[in-house]
Amino acid sequence: MGNPKWNSPTLKEFYKDAEFVGSVVMNSGPSRTLAYRRLRHLQAQFGLYQLLHENKESVEQKIAPHRDFYNVRKVDNHIHHSAAMNCKHLLRFIKAKLKSCPNDVVIVRDDKQLTLEEVFKSLNLTAYDLNIDKLDMHAHKDSFHRFDRFNLKYNPIGEARLREIFLKTDNFIKGRYLAELTKELLLDLETNKYVMVEYRLSIYGRNRDEWSKLAAWVVDNNLFSYNVRWIIQIPRLYDAYKESGSLLSFEEMIISTARLHCLLFIYYVHRYL
Repeated sequence: MGNPKWNSPTLKEFYKDAEFVGSVVMNSGPSRTLAYRRLRHLQAQFGLYQLLHENKESVEQKIAPHRDFYNVRKVDNHIHHSAAMNCKHLLRFIKAKLKSCPNDVVIVRDDKQLTLEEVFKSLNLTAYDLNIDKLDMHAHKDSFHRFDRFNLKYNPIGEARLREIFLKTDNFIKGRYLAELTKELLLDLETNKYVMVEYRLSIYGRNRDEWSKLAAWVVDNNLFSYNVRWIIQIPRLYDAYKESGSLLSFEEMIISTARLHCLLFIYYVHRYL
């Protein structure tokens, strides 16, 4: 193999240097000014490069056989899985379920099991009444810098119960509807062939079974695809859980969210070996 051409820093050295850079960014005004001017300089240089070479690059792209924007591989990252489908797709799926599976028992309220049809009757809605505007899941300008409003956009028709039924992995039907919707998304990606995505799922840290249930949802519904990489995110919501009484201490949240490597390793090994 020969000697390496350069020696990589140790993890301790990396963290020490990263902490130093972070402290400079936070505490040194002149450094931030220099960095800003440097970025402006690079932006101007790139603009000049475009003016001089844009036509030349365009000719080279046309010469390249077979390849264009639509058949080069692209990766969509940081896609929240509950928002992976467009509004039209979700609307079409909800209408299809209302017509084909109205008697599915989908939720429990006040110790009573409700069918999908009963849920929509309680909302005074039918499949015919639903449209994109009534679904109201577009993040318009009123959601900019307003996370509270943005988060509410995940609720179809503004109803949390519909979000629980259609967009949750852990619910009365064990996330079956969301799994079926996900399979449609995976089929579209595999048909397209050239688009890859990173779907993000949340682990909240409210109980120790979250990892097990999430891994079971992925494995039991066979939600594997070469076009998809599943990413786990942990929302910083401890203060809200503490206030509501869901958690008694931050230690509980840490223990609940620290089970990733063990549980997912067991599930994936069991699946593929």
